[in-house]
This record gives sequence, structure tokens and C-alpha cells, in this order.
Amino acid sequence: MRKDRRAVITGIGVVCPLGTGARKAWSALCSGQSGVGPITKFDPSPFKTRIAAEVRDFEPLSFLDKKEAKRLDLFIQYALAAAQMAVEDSALDLKEIDPLRVGVAVGSAIGGIRTIENAARTMSERGHHWMSIFFVPNTMPAMAAGWVASRFGARGPSTCVSTACATGNHNIGDALRIIQRGEADVMIAGGSDAGINALTFGGLDAIKALSIRNDDPQRASRPFDRDRDGFVTGEGAGILILEELEHANARSAGIYAEVIGYGFNNDAYHVTAPDPTGKGPSECMRRALTDAGIAPEDVGYINAHGTATPLNDAAETRAIKLVFGEHSYRLAVSSNKSMIGHMWGGAGAVEAIFTALTLKEGVIPPTINYQTPDPDCDLDYVPNAPRRAAVKYAISNSFGFGGTNATIVLARFDH
Repeated sequence: MRKDRRAVITGIGVVCPLGTGARKAWSALCSGQSGVGPITKFDPSPFKTRIAAEVRDFEPLSFLDKKEAKRLDLFIQYALAAAQMAVEDSALDLKEIDPLRVGVAVGSAIGGIRTIENAARTMSERGHHWMSIFFVPNTMPAMAAGWVASRFGARGPSTCVSTACATGNHNIGDALRIIQRGEADVMIAGGSDAGINALTFGGLDAIKALSIRNDDPQRASRPFDRDRDGFVTGEGAGILILEELEHANARSAGIYAEVIGYGFNNDAYHVTAPDPTGKGPSECMRRALTDAGIAPEDVGYINAHGTATPLNDAAETRAIKLVFGEHSYRLAVSSNKSMIGHMWGGAGAVEAIFTALTLKEGVIPPTINYQTPDPDCDLDYVPNAPRRAAVKYAISNSFGFGGTNATIVLARFDH
């Protein structure tokens, strides 16, 4: 791996429950606003959980033509919108760059689940002859990456990692490696999901993974709090422009942060539950720190996976202690999911963007709804209010079903 090839973030795009647009979402996040509310996208009355973190301000025709808005699954629409915002934010003129040097790494955890649900209903009620010709390309997780590549003429390395809730981080990590190997100078990277539908909720209802605090939606997602009762499903997309440093400097690009490390592994413990010892995530974080070439005590902030499930938050806390020791108690740890819910494949990408903004802006977003301490979760979770802090190094964790783990390390970029 060529460590002389460094990757920096020069553009960001966000579609999330706190708003469409990175700056709008970031402002809401730092204000401690919740994006959780009653479900409006389907009738949730048959289910125990009737709340979600929906994207409420998305206007497809601001990013797509009418045919695309009608034909494309929502997860692809979100990815295209976030990618457009990221490319525009980066001020890249892709027509002036060799398209073979521009790549895409955009994933999705569940792909076109809304399309699958609608097609199954159509087939059951009217027969398969009435199914849409766009069914197959709308359901594949890889199609978000395909559409993004086509939209921007990116003919370089193209990939889609689909690794449950760690999808976003794995795609960012792959983009970092592609740039380090010299296979591309620009990577459009991130993740997208749109799984707020009856089919998804039926499955999550069955495994009792979701919060059932329906009477108080905005306080339902409460990571690390003793009274947490499950995660809140979210949706949306996050796209980052990763660019080789010399390439970025040659065009005087604005830089949010540098991606300096990446680690990934597997708990090899259980399909849905984390290893309670925290061994898997701790080794993942160690790998990322080693890759970054920094010591644990150099890290000032952890953007936690922090799902608000009883098992995950306790395991992540133990993992942090295994890696950071006494420094754990000097770290700031917070969970964006307290406000945006769990965005599945979009989670890691949006959280990476927020981590980059933490480094650039010197503000750590809070963990809202933190009211009652849990003896098993005894770190500094930046409760309920943002904090000014000059952070030099931060990590962002994403852990997923299937035991998969991914950690990225970001550094404040000092010119």
C-alpha cells in the first residue's frame, strides 16, 4: 500500500431525517434536534413499533428528471441526490478529469426493498405480467453505485460493498484503499438505504430489535441510556468525495478532513447479536489505529455505532475500554443515531460526514435523550448538548448484522 498517496474529503452530500443537505443536517444535529416521528410512509398500526426517522423534505425533481423519479427505487434516488450534492460541494469539474481515474464505491444494506414489496403485491394481486420491467435493476444493492457512475461518467474502479449496518464505512474504507493503491484519484463513496416499509418492519418486529416508545418518538432513540429499548429505523444517504491529496491541492480544493486509517473484521459470534465481550469491535478499532499510525491516546472523539439496543451499546463500551484503557474516560463518545435513527447502509457514510465536520468545525454533536446512566455504559457520551472541542483525530464505528465491523480514522486537516 502506498502511504505516500493520501486521501482527503473534498465534498459531502447528505439526505437524512434531519434534512436534505449536509449543512442543514449538521446544524440540526448540533442543535440536538430529533428526526424521529410517527411513521407516514405506510400504515404501521399492525406493528409494535409505529415510529421511524423518515426523510421528510426530499424533493426528487430537484435532483432527477421525471422519468427517473418515477422509475427508480428510493434508495437509488437518495444516492443520486447525495452524490450530486457532494460533487457540487467539491467543485470538481468531472469533464476535466480522466474518467478512468474517477471511481465509485457506494453500497446499500437492503437495496430496493420497497420495490420488492410492491412487486410481490402486484404479482399476488394481478399476476407477474404486470410487474415492472425495472424490478430487477431496482432491487440490486449495486445499482446505486451503477447509477452514480453513469450519472457522473465515472469509468474507474466501481464497487458496492453490502455489509448490513457497516456498509457505509466499508465503502469508504475500500475507496481509501483504491486511492492508496493508485487506481483512482477521485472516489465517490458512501451508502444509501430506504427501508421504511411494512416488509422491513415485519421482520424487525419479529426479532424485537426496535424501540416501542411510540408515545414519545423524539425521545425513543436513547443510546447508552439505562432505559434504552431498541433502535429506531432511519433512512437516507451519505456520499463523500475522497480525493488524492496532491490532486486536490493542484486545484486548490477545500478539504474537510483526511481519511488516515481503516480496519475491518468479524465477531464470528452470532448472526444478529454482538459478542458481549467487545473483542471483535476492539480488534477492529486496533486495526484501524495501526493502519493510521497513531496511538489510542491520540484520539479525541469517537462517533459511536451507538444503536440504543441493550446489547450493542454495552458491547461497544467494553470494546472502547479494551482499546483505550484509562484514556476511555477522557474521550468524548457520542451517537448520531440518537437523532437520525439507524440509517442502515447510509449510517456509516452520514456519520463519517458528521465526524469530518466535527474535526473541521470544532463541535462534537451530543447524544440526546441521555437521562439515566447505565453502570455498563459509563463513558462520556456528550449528553444532550453539543461541545466545543479542538479534535485532531477521531474514529467512526459501524458494526452490523452478521458480526461485521468497520472503523475509519479521520484526522483534522491542517494546511
